[in-house]
Amino acid sequence: MQPLVSVIMGSTSDLPIMQRAAKQLEALEIPFELLALSAHRTPDEVAEFARGAEERGVRVIIAAAGMAAHLCGVIASMTTLPVIGVPIDASLEGLDALLAIVQMPPGIPVATVGVNAAQNAALLAAQMLALGDPEIAQRVRAQKASLKEKIVKANKELAQISDYKYKTN
Repeated sequence: MQPLVSVIMGSTSDLPIMQRAAKQLEALEIPFELLALSAHRTPDEVAEFARGAEERGVRVIIAAAGMAAHLCGVIASMTTLPVIGVPIDASLEGLDALLAIVQMPPGIPVATVGVNAAQNAALLAAQMLALGDPEIAQRVRAQKASLKEKIVKANKELAQISDYKYKTN
């Protein structure tokens, strides 16, 4: 099985956040790989990965980065594949990473989700893949429908709460 999505993190300290992406991709039955690559500590390996990803069948890259947050942009500079950045809250509540990722220079775009929002990165990757794969598109539609079901169920449960004198529903 070849990965369609690469989930990259600067170090395994990001794994608790990036597992959210892995779990979402797994639920959508999308083959993926998990790798630790550092723009600063393993730049040659990052370049080799980025330049070879498309040839290996990867279609979307999710890259997590905290603090200086160079990994996403470095990868994006070396591939034409879409790169989705996940800013990690490693310092300054992730604001430094968020700003570093969204402030890419012209010609080197990185789609960016919220701080620690690895699940949304996986869903965005799935939606990109769904453009050319009806089976993935159907699974994404089903996942989105399940979100509605959760809210409908939550409202039924909230209606059952009777602890408040002035609650009207």
